Amino acid sequence: MITNEWLYWLIGAFFVAVSVLILLDAGHAKRLGNAAFWGVLGLSFFYGTFVAAKSAPAWVLGIAVLVMVALAGFGFTGTTSRTRTSAVAGAGAGQPTGPATPTSAIPRVAGPGREAAPSVLATSSPEEREDFATRFGNRLFVPALVVPLVAVLVATLGPLIRIGGKPLLAEGSATLTGLGIGAVLAVVVAVLILRPPRPVTTPLREGGRLLQAIGWAALLPQMLSTLGIVFTQAGVGTAVGTIAKAVLPEGSLLAAVVVYCAGMAIFTIVMGNAFAAFPIMTAAIGWPVLVQGFGGNPAAVFAIGMLAGFCGTLVTPMAANFNLVPAALLEMRDKYGPIKAQLPTAGILLVVNMGVMYFVAF
Repeated sequence: MITNEWLYWLIGAFFVAVSVLILLDAGHAKRLGNAAFWGVLGLSFFYGTFVAAKSAPAWVLGIAVLVMVALAGFGFTGTTSRTRTSAVAGAGAGQPTGPATPTSAIPRVAGPGREAAPSVLATSSPEEREDFATRFGNRLFVPALVVPLVAVLVATLGPLIRIGGKPLLAEGSATLTGLGIGAVLAVVVAVLILRPPRPVTTPLREGGRLLQAIGWAALLPQMLSTLGIVFTQAGVGTAVGTIAKAVLPEGSLLAAVVVYCAGMAIFTIVMGNAFAAFPIMTAAIGWPVLVQGFGGNPAAVFAIGMLAGFCGTLVTPMAANFNLVPAALLEMRDKYGPIKAQLPTAGILLVVNMGVMYFVAF
């Protein structure tokens, strides 16, 4: 029976490999801090298997998290510039991609009989990327489409496969297994289509470059999902419900709707994830006040409530995968540019959601 542990180990191996590449990049401006950060994260994925099996103490992972927080918080990670240099044949001269002073992350000098090793930050120039786009056209989207296609197929068909009367995939593992297989196949397809000069190390180097461009924010979704569980277990929803009932005007449906939707948006802004905010606000107001108190349609109330939470997603840096990651990948001059652009839309949609819930859900 196949579980998800292979995927966690594969992810851990990727982070460790990136850590090694950074450590070997002698010209990297923040070599040791970045190598330590991603190395500790990678080893945590391996160690987590034994914690889940209750054969190792969990406090070690807590220390690892604190170490990563310290490395990121004191500025030992990330890059000092969006300027890139490269010594990879066919991978560009590393033209500047943003306004910054040149970083010290440069190719190591070649010695006698030794080829110059490219920096882990090396990438193609804007001119080469434009040339690639023209040459490959829509084929560039094929690797990205492989991931969801394979994930859906495995998640749908995987649970139906049985060997010796037993399911091939462990219960509840089909989705993550499909996502992992899809990601691996996407890398293979990308290499076959693009044919980089170093097919083995190029995916690792590009992955390392993107990880450092995003920085610690790449871990926010994982951390915030844990935060949501902690808040729920700590009874935050009950406490919020007690406060809300004390301040809400008795018998005012409009006030209850406004507080519920606004609370979903605010908690999402704080926690970065509407799914983490949902159990808190639903336990506080959604179920006891709107559904039980005013007889609201549960499906409509909770669905619109989630949409109100997504309005908070649009305006918070805590939702790194939506707001900070695109800015880093596109190398925008203002990393909060997406948030500033989405702020008016978020405000309008929040008000609209309140109106739709008030008129439709009751």
